[in-house]
Amino acid sequence: MIILYPDIKPYSEHRLSVGDLHTLHIEECGNRDGIPVLILHGGPGAGCEPFHRRFFDPEKFRIILFDQRGCGRSDPHAELRDNTTQHLVEDMEKIREHLDVDKWMLFGGSWGTTLALAYAEAHPEMVTGMVLRGVFLCRDMDLEWFYQEGGASRIFPDAWEEYLKPLSAAERGDILGAFYKRLTGTDEIARMAAAKAWALWEGHCATLRPSHNVIDHFSEPRTAISLARIEAHYFVNKAFLEPNQLLDNAHKLEGIPGIIVHGRYDMVCPLENASTLSRAWSDAELHIVRDAGHAASEPGIVDALVRAIEDMGKIIEDAENEG
Repeated sequence: MIILYPDIKPYSEHRLSVGDLHTLHIEECGNRDGIPVLILHGGPGAGCEPFHRRFFDPEKFRIILFDQRGCGRSDPHAELRDNTTQHLVEDMEKIREHLDVDKWMLFGGSWGTTLALAYAEAHPEMVTGMVLRGVFLCRDMDLEWFYQEGGASRIFPDAWEEYLKPLSAAERGDILGAFYKRLTGTDEIARMAAAKAWALWEGHCATLRPSHNVIDHFSEPRTAISLARIEAHYFVNKAFLEPNQLLDNAHKLEGIPGIIVHGRYDMVCPLENASTLSRAWSDAELHIVRDAGHAASEPGIVDALVRAIEDMGKIIEDAENEG
């Protein structure tokens, strides 16, 4: 089984102002002259992690990472104003222009797949290929599966009870709305309790086998507050997408090669997301990892992603040579 490449450090870091309020943290790693690839982290609101750099051969790829609005090392932290999917797509174009990238490959997981698809459908001419992990189409059914009774709650009833503890019984008919109210309220103690419950629910469901590292990362206070606030903000607003937008516009992906990696037992974003996307996107192939859940750090997912990235690199190089 293939493992991650050794740890690397950025060769360049940037601070990019995107409007009057937000400043993005950007870093570049690997080969300055390699295949440009933009990493899109999950959440929204999770931020980049050092291990994200390690899926790529640093001699072959120019690895670009950025913390999306309101999270990681971008400022201001956990800010919801001027923070929508459309803003993030525009940010990606500003980053591409700032770094003088002609076209790039996209690599995203979970929410990162949502953002990758939204960007590629808006700017298909800028995308050389995509490797997507744990597809999240952000439909009503996907949000209801994870944040309302009757979906993932039936697989993780113990974690679900812990998740609901900050809410009264009367609030549980609209769990997303109730959490959003607390996470945007003025009571700091209630806000942090809601953020921790929200983040731990996601952490408990993210892996096939329990992972203390994943749970600890999600529950770290700074990560928990940005993850919970920004996710709740996006999800009460239907991710700022039209109903079924990503699938309805999948025809715009024609000609963009894709490899989709999805865990068979993904309880955050069920496999149906990926299989439905692969049917709508004729240039994509679906790789199902039989012994994995949602997290990028699971061994089977790591193995499949590293292989997929290597394959996509060859596809891109071959296309460039033919051109």
